[in-house]
Amino acid sequence: MGLTRFTDKIYYLEHEAEVDRPMLAYIKGNRFSLAVDAGYSTSHVADFYTALQSEQFKLPDFTVITHWHYDHTFGMCAINGISIAYEKTNEFLKDQQEQAKSANYIAALKQEDVHFRKEYRGCDRLNIVLSDITFSDKVELDLGGITARIFHTVSPHSEDSTCIYIPEERVLFLGDSTSEDFFHNGYMDQEKLGILMQMIQSVDCDYCILSHCEPLQKESLLEYLDSLYITD
Repeated sequence: MGLTRFTDKIYYLEHEAEVDRPMLAYIKGNRFSLAVDAGYSTSHVADFYTALQSEQFKLPDFTVITHWHYDHTFGMCAINGISIAYEKTNEFLKDQQEQAKSANYIAALKQEDVHFRKEYRGCDRLNIVLSDITFSDKVELDLGGITARIFHTVSPHSEDSTCIYIPEERVLFLGDSTSEDFFHNGYMDQEKLGILMQMIQSVDCDYCILSHCEPLQKESLLEYLDSLYITD
């Protein structure tokens, strides 16, 4: 699977529904490059980097993590360059490291999640690492001719949800922030959804990019989210 070109500066490796691999994106600055998310596994990272090298793109200088869930972070041990995450993401990953000390942890994940079982077929151990840099609210990177504004957002999906806004391209990366809470029986917190919708509305973008579907026009995404939003 090769890279998909979204703009002259933004490319991505498409999500894979069969194993629930999220999309991995590449923002190409004149000086630095940035990846969105670290992938499900070392194999996922290898596939991404092979696709980058086939386009003769350099490997990412930075990788931003959208949230701690394993399909977005368990490949972090294999990435090139510097990883960046919201401070709460590292707290969650520290907990994952503790749980992974048990020889039974990877077996339990395989038992609970059919996608994890497929991704880690034949693998019996995990290498979970923390990000190199954390931020408490927001951080901005000048990649050379293009800017990455990285910020935490309220989200029904995870407490540590992080977005990446590329103003020059009018694109907002949302990770899984618009989804329900996978680890709490698919609960959709309506208050958090409403706050997230207000944030998306406030960002001056044309497209929103989620991790497990094709890019959407901002208004189309807001229309969909409004159909999920239940007011009293």
